[in-house]
Amino acid sequence: MNLVQTHFSDRAGQYDRSSRWCTDAALAAATVAAVAPQPSQRLLDVACGTGLVSRHFKGKVAEVVGLDLTPAMFAQAKPHVDKLVEGDATRMPFANAEFDAVVCRQGIQFMNDGAAADEMVRVTKPGGRIVLVHLCAYGPEDKAEYFEVLRLRNPARKNFYLREDLSYLLAKSGCSRVQSTDFMIDEDVGAWADNGAIDDARQSELLAVYQKGSPAFLKHHAVRNEEGRVIDRMLFAITTGIV
Repeated sequence: MNLVQTHFSDRAGQYDRSSRWCTDAALAAATVAAVAPQPSQRLLDVACGTGLVSRHFKGKVAEVVGLDLTPAMFAQAKPHVDKLVEGDATRMPFANAEFDAVVCRQGIQFMNDGAAADEMVRVTKPGGRIVLVHLCAYGPEDKAEYFEVLRLRNPARKNFYLREDLSYLLAKSGCSRVQSTDFMIDEDVGAWADNGAIDDARQSELLAVYQKGSPAFLKHHAVRNEEGRVIDRMLFAITTGIV
């Protein structure tokens, strides 16, 4: 079992409760709107996890296929997909041009993202749509501190993004009409840090980044204290490209 599988196996039991954004209806609606699903389409959910994204497409398309590496996570996705495939997103077990749409939320940060983007393009029909939904730093001013926060929360993470990194990734893999929109959501940092896979010391280090944050970091993230809880306005980039 590799580091990604170990981390998410440890988190599987409480994953759906580990962040507000996991089950946020507005973020789900924004993701669906970006994909613009049609009843005749086949959709692939890359790194589908527990099916938090897939469930919002079930019934809106002809078939939802979930792809994931971690059995403890994807076992929970079974009610929300039409087909579940265990596999590596950088070497997908699918033929060329199998899908009309591909969506990946918070997945490519744990893998060779260039290879994964290339594979998404390969398995998508010409004219099909790819949508990436990922946490990002706001810009150069908060990048170092926020990337440290993300590193501490998830040691399995390989990639850290600004908005433009996701757009570049899709364009480099061959997508056209690449565009990105922002989605902000307020998270309780203490609850978000307590994900079931990192120890108390690491959680304390993460919270210390907020306690010692630079003025630019605190401003971009609208960091505030509410009844003793640290709140961060986190940024998701929803990035879309056409194959």
